[in-house]
Amino acid sequence: MDRIDRKILAELQKNGRLSVTELAERVGLSLSPCHRRVRSLEEAGAIQGYRAQLDPATLGFNFSSIVFVTMREGDRNAVAAFEAALIDIPQIVDAQRLFGEPDYLLHVVARDLPAFQKLYDESLSGLPNVQRLTSTLVMKRVIQDRELPL
Repeated sequence: MDRIDRKILAELQKNGRLSVTELAERVGLSLSPCHRRVRSLEEAGAIQGYRAQLDPATLGFNFSSIVFVTMREGDRNAVAAFEAALIDIPQIVDAQRLFGEPDYLLHVVARDLPAFQKLYDESLSGLPNVQRLTSTLVMKRVIQDRELPL
């Protein structure tokens, strides 16, 4: 990956809707070489996809929580069952496996506190192999979806 590839990635991080023509102008390439580089970056996995960034509050998700999960067991089957179960809960918008304790960090959105409580009681507490759930409310998102420092 060279300097031009990094410029392409930086521009696409800022605006994934750029046309190849606009992108080529911004990085100083002609259309065909720019298109080839973008396709190559996609095939290499450097670009994993394109999507719109949505505002949760505008869409009615006014409640955000971080849930820490401590597992009873950490063997391969327990981890696989837990992670597979996370997929079925759309209110979990980000899930990270951690070293040490706790084992997982989940970012959960809900419409309001009663909706979160229902989700917590009916879904999160029933996840396989969970020893303990600890949650904290998000007061304010300070940094979100930051661009990678290319």
